[in-house]
Amino acid sequence: MARPQAIGTVQIDDERARVTEWRFAPGAETGRHVHGLDYVVVPLTTGALTIEWPDGSVTHPALTAGVSYARRAGVDHNVINANAFEFVFIEVELK
Repeated sequence: MARPQAIGTVQIDDERARVTEWRFAPGAETGRHVHGLDYVVVPLTTGALTIEWPDGSVTHPALTAGVSYARRAGVDHNVINANAFEFVFIEVELK
């Protein structure tokens, strides 16, 4: 059974950065994707997401509203909201 898709709303897209708000209904996913740019995530919700990795492994990182993290380009994963509530974060991609 297919999961619902997370909804990304681009807020800024200029020569320096792309800022996207990501909203995940319970059970929603991004689908597998590879990040082409370095990026920073700013959670607006506290909870755990489920990450599916290309090798089949799964992790469940806990995120806290307002506590940001950064990753380099090349991350390959699927992000899933396994919470019983909507999960929201801001993603800032650095060009």
